[in-house]
Amino acid sequence: MKTKTNNYINLEFPSRSSNEAFARMAVACFAAQMDPTLNELEDIKTAVSEAVTNAIVHAYPSTLGKIQLRAKILEGNVLEVFIKDRGRGIADIDQARQPMFTTGGEERSGMGFTIMESFMDKLLVRSEPEKGTVVVLKKRIAARVKPQK
Repeated sequence: MKTKTNNYINLEFPSRSSNEAFARMAVACFAAQMDPTLNELEDIKTAVSEAVTNAIVHAYPSTLGKIQLRAKILEGNVLEVFIKDRGRGIADIDQARQPMFTTGGEERSGMGFTIMESFMDKLLVRSEPEKGTVVVLKKRIAARVKPQK
């Protein structure tokens, strides 16, 4: 069953670390129309930041590549965010999703997927070595009761 999309954005940007903040804020601005709480908005920004940072650091460790970001507002007040790269891919997704596992060297914590999973309602990861990775994040935004006039 396909869920109806009420609104969407598509972005593409180079895998420069300076674009991580842009991606995080673009999704936050887009999600604002759903009337999220500040906590919900911070959760979204944190998860998007982790996903985009993973693409920058792990997909393209020694080269510049493209990152595609698509955000949708689905029926039921659900935000869905896709982050896609065409980088080196993930050989073992289950291993990569384990806390503290990283291929990014000592300066990386290995907590990216764990953080994404804890701040969003759903996390899906699809990857193929040498073809890239797609991360899908979903979060339902709670409906607010409007005050009576």
